[in-house]
Amino acid sequence: MVARHVAVLGGAAAATSTGVAGTRGVSRLGALLSGIATEGVEQTLNTLGLVRLVGQDRFLVLDELISFIGGNGDDLDAQAARDAGCDILDDLFGDADSWQELAGVGVTEAELHNLLERFLALYIYNRMPVVAERLSRLDPASQRQADHQMRDIIENLVGITVPSDVGSIDWEGAQGRAIAESAMKSAYDAISALDAGDRT
Repeated sequence: MVARHVAVLGGAAAATSTGVAGTRGVSRLGALLSGIATEGVEQTLNTLGLVRLVGQDRFLVLDELISFIGGNGDDLDAQAARDAGCDILDDLFGDADSWQELAGVGVTEAELHNLLERFLALYIYNRMPVVAERLSRLDPASQRQADHQMRDIIENLVGITVPSDVGSIDWEGAQGRAIAESAMKSAYDAISALDAGDRT
């Protein structure tokens, strides 16, 4: 089922080229996370032009950051990125609620790498047009099992190569886009290969 998703999108190359929100989301999430890792939350918001969020509560901060990462959700691609961003931001900020708690959140380089990979895996999963229809044919227990299996397969196939000095990366420029596009293409190529392996 996972490999068929790529064929529905026109193959790995087409899936990558049309994944605009995912590419932008990886770049912007990278900018957010690397900023937090090197400068902290407050300075990062200032740098990213989100100074209006400084001092605000969790609801407003996360809502604005979801839009920063995934856009306005005006199509299925953007909605897939927004949903993925929402999950990642929940992981990042945990139980932090007040501005003081939000501002105290930090990110290590290992966490940055893991969060970027998880975002891309969630985005690819959310973008799968055949999932809901196929899962609806199963009983609830089988639905949960199949859902977990698909998520695990995608997460295992997603890999993002990030230079060791994350603070030096221009995440919203050409370098960040190249990292995002390369990771997405590699993931879709790997998912497509599953189908080829099933036919051999």
